[in-house]
Amino acid sequence: MAKLPTFKAWCHTGGLTDERRAFREKLRLQAAERFRQGDENTGIVHDLRVSVRSVQRWRKTWSGRAPRALASKGPASLPLLSDELFTVLERELAQGTVAHG
Repeated sequence: MAKLPTFKAWCHTGGLTDERRAFREKLRLQAAERFRQGDENTGIVHDLRVSVRSVQRWRKTWSGRAPRALASKGPASLPLLSDELFTVLERELAQGTVAHG
C-alpha cells in the first residue's frame, strides 16, 4: 500500500504527490490523443475512467492546440503557512476534536 504524505507534505504539494500528478498528466495526454483522433467524450470517459466534467474541461483546454496544453503545471498553489505554523497545526490536529471543543 502506498504511503500517504504527511499533512505538511500534502499542503506543500497542492494535495498531490509527484507520482499522482504524473498519473493525472498521463490521463490528460491520453485524452488529448483521443481528441486528436476525433473520439467522443463518452468513449474517453469510459476508457480512462474519469468524470465527464474532467474530459469536458480538458477538451476545452486542448481545443486543437498541442497536447502540452494539458501538461501538469506543478502544484496547484503555494502553502500559506510557514513550516513553524504547520508544526503547530499538526500538533493541534493530533490532539483531536475533543481537545478543541
